[in-house]
Amino acid sequence: MTVESTAERGTPRRATATAAQKTATRKTATKKAGTEKAPGKTAAKKPTARKSTAKKAAAGKATAKRTSPAKKAPGKSAARRGPAADRPAMVQLLTPEGERVDHPDYTLDIGADELRGLYRDMVLTRRFDAEATSLQRQGELGLWPSLLGQEAAQIGSGRALHPGDYVFPTYREHGVAWCRGVDPTLLLGMFRGVNHGGWDPNSNNFHLYTIVIGSQTLHAAGYAMGVAKDGGDSAVIAYFGDGASSQGDVAEAFTFSAVYNAPIVFFCQNNQWAISEPTERQTRVPLYQRAAGYGFPGVRVDGNDVLAVLAVTRAAVERARSGQGPMLVEAFTYRMGAHTTSDDPTRYRPDDELAQWEAKDPILRLRRHLDATGAADEAFYAAVEEESDALGRRVRETIRTMPDPDSMAIFEHVYADGHALVDEERAQYAAYLASFEQEEN
Repeated sequence: MTVESTAERGTPRRATATAAQKTATRKTATKKAGTEKAPGKTAAKKPTARKSTAKKAAAGKATAKRTSPAKKAPGKSAARRGPAADRPAMVQLLTPEGERVDHPDYTLDIGADELRGLYRDMVLTRRFDAEATSLQRQGELGLWPSLLGQEAAQIGSGRALHPGDYVFPTYREHGVAWCRGVDPTLLLGMFRGVNHGGWDPNSNNFHLYTIVIGSQTLHAAGYAMGVAKDGGDSAVIAYFGDGASSQGDVAEAFTFSAVYNAPIVFFCQNNQWAISEPTERQTRVPLYQRAAGYGFPGVRVDGNDVLAVLAVTRAAVERARSGQGPMLVEAFTYRMGAHTTSDDPTRYRPDDELAQWEAKDPILRLRRHLDATGAADEAFYAAVEEESDALGRRVRETIRTMPDPDSMAIFEHVYADGHALVDEERAQYAAYLASFEQEEN
């Protein structure tokens, strides 16, 4: 065995030097046995042998340095390799081609009626979203956050919930609102500036939209802790995006939920872009793996596969209801539109990336499956399209006839028992508005 091969295997340098010394000793002994020499000469050669041995040992060290892997800084290269090399196989039950596949941990027994229902939900949700985007472009809304491309993540998770479960959304969960029975037109009021929400959260167990990034996860954690203390059998689900996962609020919600074993599901829609910031600039590991650091499980699911999302979310909320605590679901999807209508994704997102994800469209994927299995016919598709057109007309009519709010309403509900300063400001603003009427007269 050469010194080089020993060094390659990671043998300590000290051991390598010892082996070289033993070899030199054996050679010296052989020479003594073959030819008898004067003691002086033999003694004179010993230092030379030791010197030769030291040279070999030094050569071994140099070789070890050359053949050992070079040490690199633990930062940049590890960060680049981490998410890509450690990217797990996602839970998937429906391929982009519409073929059903099995998963060892998540199964789904679903009939043709439910499949058609999921398709209808996604088509109508996309139509509503498209109408809202167009209305904003026409000046009817101040802003609109589109869900284009995320229909499967929202419909699949929304249909997995029980009526008694409570939902804490962000500002993009239009599909979940649809599943909870919230009238789509009520979602438009806040973005038109005529109200602060437009629906009663307790009527559908669907909280008001939250614009502040990540704060709703704390509200959800507190609500879930209350459910546990009350001995309830419902679950709570909190929606947030990959960008919100970088917020401290989310970390605190994870901590409290884990410590108190709260019945909550954290549902992260990882659409890969926090406005213009890609996910790899925010985390070194897949987002679902963060759950392990807080003491509860996490799973990554194909967010464009409505069947997989449905199966995984059902399992997660059932786990929460049974007292097993929180769980993180990362729906790996893609935002095919802009972050909001004030964003221009062409400035930071490559066109070929968008084209790749358009081929994984969640609605097209389910339609391929319906066609392949004969679960739907042209009459069904025509009926859904007709219903979609009717929804679009209703949305346009509603937004254009939505009454303006009472200008004095901004002073209401600020303090429970009234306040002198608010009363003064109310009187001043009322006089200001009255001055316009006097000028007209």
